[in-house]
Amino acid sequence: MKRRKLLIAFGLSALGAPLVSLAQTPAGVRRIGFLVPSSTPLFKGFLEAFTQGLRELGYVEGKNFVIEQRSAEGENSRLPALAAELVALKVAVIVAAGGTPSILAARNATKTIPIVFPTSGDPVVQGLVASFARPGGNLTGLSLQGPDTAGKRLELLKQIVPHAKRIAVLTNPGSPAALPFLNEAQTAAGVLRVELLLIEARAPADFDGAFAELGRKQADGLVIFEDAMLLAESSRLATLAAKRKLPTMGGSEFVTAAGGLASYGPNRNEMYRRAAAYVDRILRGAKPADLPVEMPLKYDLVINKRTAKALGVVIPQSILLRANQVID
Repeated sequence: MKRRKLLIAFGLSALGAPLVSLAQTPAGVRRIGFLVPSSTPLFKGFLEAFTQGLRELGYVEGKNFVIEQRSAEGENSRLPALAAELVALKVAVIVAAGGTPSILAARNATKTIPIVFPTSGDPVVQGLVASFARPGGNLTGLSLQGPDTAGKRLELLKQIVPHAKRIAVLTNPGSPAALPFLNEAQTAAGVLRVELLLIEARAPADFDGAFAELGRKQADGLVIFEDAMLLAESSRLATLAAKRKLPTMGGSEFVTAAGGLASYGPNRNEMYRRAAAYVDRILRGAKPADLPVEMPLKYDLVINKRTAKALGVVIPQSILLRANQVID
């Protein structure tokens, strides 16, 4: 019984601590597929975070692993063919980066090669896994899903801009995770007694029209739902919001770094680094079906005081004290 308890404890903690890697048990060079929607600096940063995670586990690029990256260069319609290329290369595992489009392309390309997603919405609702605890199939990874994050962003923006009566939500309707996000935001809007304005953009070409609509509807603030496309365009979205003097709340630190007013959400670079632990386990024989999907353990609140000053917004001291990072 004692031995069984020790084995169970080890299994539950396996993803939380560095493990013996292939660098210590040489088995040749393993190919790791890295499928991304684009090769923008944002995704290059994610790849570096993932590779850093492997290095921390003792891996040496070129000695016991190589990365086979395939980028759709902003055209998600190319992802299925790129996923098929990785399958033809017989990679040991596919890292489906950037959210649902990459994950679905990889899943549709193979039922046998393990797939790790560094970020996803709710993978159960999207039909990617059977459950968080027992994914089943050949997919596992990390989820951005947390308790009412959309509502929390709306609440924080309302605290920062208390006079806001009409708050817009910018979404990509092509994202499967958009509807749950909107439902959460709508519930929070009712509690906060603000009017929620739905603004949609399927591609960067839609941004000018979307922000013109924001002006016509006289939005007092903006919350950005960040799928891969909107996340990659953080800088342009921040610029457009600044032109309209629109206080903007995003879901990642990339929004505030680009000039947005505030952001609240999991640290994506950290999630990509954590994805390396999943790949490590799989390369050493673990099955994705048995590796629980990890939910965010920590959320970062980032405030851009420069943007606040430009907008004439005074950030409450209570918000500044809670912030993980303040950009002066």
